[in-house]
Amino acid sequence: MQTRKSILLIILFITLGLWMIEGCRKNKVELTAYPVQIPSHFPGTDYYQRYPITKEGFELGRKLFYDRRFSVDGSISCGSCHQQVAAFGTFDHDLSHGVNGSHGIRNAMSLFNLAWRTSYGWDGKYTSLDAVYAAHINSPIEFGETIGGIINKLKTDSYYPQQFKTVYGSTYISEPRIFNALTQFVSAFISSATKYDSVKQKLKTFTTSEQAGYTVFLNKCNSCHAEPLFTDFSYRNIGLPLNTFNDKGRMTITGNKADSLKFRVPSLRNIFKSYPFLHDGRFIGFEQIFDHYQSGVQQSATLDPVLTNGIQLSAAERTALVDFFRTLTDNNFTSNSNFAAPQ
Repeated sequence: MQTRKSILLIILFITLGLWMIEGCRKNKVELTAYPVQIPSHFPGTDYYQRYPITKEGFELGRKLFYDRRFSVDGSISCGSCHQQVAAFGTFDHDLSHGVNGSHGIRNAMSLFNLAWRTSYGWDGKYTSLDAVYAAHINSPIEFGETIGGIINKLKTDSYYPQQFKTVYGSTYISEPRIFNALTQFVSAFISSATKYDSVKQKLKTFTTSEQAGYTVFLNKCNSCHAEPLFTDFSYRNIGLPLNTFNDKGRMTITGNKADSLKFRVPSLRNIFKSYPFLHDGRFIGFEQIFDHYQSGVQQSATLDPVLTNGIQLSAAERTALVDFFRTLTDNNFTSNSNFAAPQ
């Protein structure tokens, strides 16, 4: 008799368990993988296996990226400085602007092909995107907010609790979830639909001038701006005079004098979209850059050795280089409606 009761209890528990599992399955929202396409000529990466993107997470991150409530006075969002038209950099001013009319000391770096980076910022201060978000939110000259303040604002919006539930299984809004959604959005910024990429895929060919510029690039630029990402992600002193902010770059982070005046080598992709150039936006045209490398390089103990004698460019080489740089423009990326502010 006792055995029979035990068997019936086991059957009951199994039935209840199966019913609960089935109920969870019915209530669970299936997420859809976001398609990420990496060109065959790009370096391999397992980033998207480690940090998968879903369409639902992407859309939540997109909404957050353009939400001005991230700033204390509701005046700016992530998208205010990282503008799609400028390849998610800034095209209309040299330095990043923040709340209350304030501004930083550096130009906003363009955001694309982030899966190949291991650190962020002109000086490599941040080793994770989460650290970037936290720094910008808490900075008194950028967003001037706190994550707690942002969470309280988002809770009052009927969209967010439901969307967080869809993506994460509950309406709970937290810092890790906000940061994860933002990362899902910006990690999808892959810029690879340029004429250069089409040439590499043997779909198009360079013009005579573009090919000449490509040859000049390989001989005089590729050691730092290594293709196909057009940066080697290193930090280098390119002989710029110290600016009025006394910004010494990487040395500010490491405390090592050997890093004085070293800044990250930026990608040349979309360079036609993301001027003004360099860490403080001091140059607005290619001729200024060419002039600097030809005759403006300042000698110092930390100057990159490849620039000891500058970079000499003839008028023809300058023209050809500009024509080649134009092939690095990704108009599909800067006009893709999927990356624009949600309507």
